[in-house]
Amino acid sequence: MRTPLQFFKGIFHPEAFHGHGRSKRYFEGWYVKVVSADQKTRWAVIPGVFLGLDGGVNEAFIQLLDGSTGRSWYHKFDTSDFSASANEFDVTLGKNHFSSKGVTLDLPELRGSIRFESPLDPWPVKPLSPGIMGWFGAVPFMECFHGIVSFGHDLTGELTVEGKKVSFAGGRGYIEKDWGRAFPSGYVWLHSNHIDSDAEASLIGSVAIIPWIGRPFRGYIVGLKHSGKLHRWTTYNGAKEIELTITDTHVQWQLSSKDGLLTLSADRVRGGLLHAPIRTEMHQRVDETLDAVIHIKHTDRDGRVLLEGKGLVGAMEVHGDLQRLLAI
Repeated sequence: MRTPLQFFKGIFHPEAFHGHGRSKRYFEGWYVKVVSADQKTRWAVIPGVFLGLDGGVNEAFIQLLDGSTGRSWYHKFDTSDFSASANEFDVTLGKNHFSSKGVTLDLPELRGSIRFESPLDPWPVKPLSPGIMGWFGAVPFMECFHGIVSFGHDLTGELTVEGKKVSFAGGRGYIEKDWGRAFPSGYVWLHSNHIDSDAEASLIGSVAIIPWIGRPFRGYIVGLKHSGKLHRWTTYNGAKEIELTITDTHVQWQLSSKDGLLTLSADRVRGGLLHAPIRTEMHQRVDETLDAVIHIKHTDRDGRVLLEGKGLVGAMEVHGDLQRLLAI
């Protein structure tokens, strides 16, 4: 059983492993995105672990999504092949290693090493707001926790992609993670750090059904980092949703906060199937793309445009009980 001290320590290290002391009803995974300089080669590599109910499925895994083709793979490992640090981002799965320094892969589809040439750029962790979830990150009964390990960092090195060597020199990376009991029953998630009007900008946003005492609510978190500042629209900082529309082809989302008005319009593009944690197993059900285009407009409270552009090679998932998500 995880102790209160372990939980409290983990609050301030969202990038580290939170599963020490867990034996069932638990998952944890890191989403590592790497994109080549020409944006033609883009992969999501997701190492993690899943612990089911008594007598159920226990497994470690590495998921792969080829963003240029939509193909995906799920490699299972014994949980004894998995190890991770409770103090920092450092994960080993068999001969595969992930850390703040880079990634080494030994899989049938991907082999080689990518080094991170610049420091990771995490969502700030502060005493009263420990990461992207704010004070919700300190609530122990949350169904799913979320962390931003790096808004963006430079890449070098190369991978052999199905027998062909591909250089990632000059490329760009991104890392986030999730842990807890299960993914939300309905959610939208999107990300891009290839914004055409600002090479250093990065967007991360999610809206989900959040189980809560008495009744669930629609919780949202959006961070847009540009011009040296992180702008936030979140449930916990008093932001307001003006519009959330989900159709078969688009997601329209508009929010306001003290940081101004943010308007997002994302094109839904079919991607590959990834496994996601439900309460009993890792279930293949989530359609994710690395080819979304996210139109972004950020204005200040006086209407002046601070950033306007397109987020390219965007990651996006729209999944679950969307009617309920929109209704609550």
